Amino acid sequence: MPTSDAGLGMLCLGDSYTAGEGVASGDCWPAQLQRLLAARGIALEAPQVIAQTGWSSEELIAALELANPATDFAAVSLLIGVNDQYRNYPRERFEQAFIQLLNRAIGHARGMPKRVIVLSIPDWGATPFANADPRGAAAIAAEINAYNALIRKHAERAGCRFVDVTQISRDAGSDGLAADQLHPSGAQYVEWARAFLLAFPGA
Repeated sequence: MPTSDAGLGMLCLGDSYTAGEGVASGDCWPAQLQRLLAARGIALEAPQVIAQTGWSSEELIAALELANPATDFAAVSLLIGVNDQYRNYPRERFEQAFIQLLNRAIGHARGMPKRVIVLSIPDWGATPFANADPRGAAAIAAEINAYNALIRKHAERAGCRFVDVTQISRDAGSDGLAADQLHPSGAQYVEWARAFLLAFPGA
């Protein structure tokens, strides 16, 4: 793996779930992963995060092109799609953008798919925020499942690793939510980081 004086490099691509909306910067899952790896004696630099609340897959593509990050990361994470689903974008539109993002992610991981770790979309329909949505929790869950099926299919087909955090989000309960009653709390992100740790190259 590429190293520096500080440790391994990691690039995290996504939306609010990677940016850590609603929690302190040290409680987002990339920061918690860094601490978990440190406890195992693996030095990870502070991850480079290209993620923002509200981004769709297409908006992430545009941001990635502007940022133009390095291509030698030890690991690259990709978690995107909830805003595509929330906006009722056709799944075919999301699928095209996701494939493009997946290929870009592999390129930033020295062209090595096993260094790319794709996370599933959590189920915001299981949160109190969704109570006002006319689609209802069951329909939202079905849509999330359909998106995640596409994500998993393309991740595995490309040879990337896949981490399912959707069930964690569904089981989280009130303690697993930030004050906005939509995004995960630091406690839930710990569980995400632990699941991610199992897929981290060399961990």
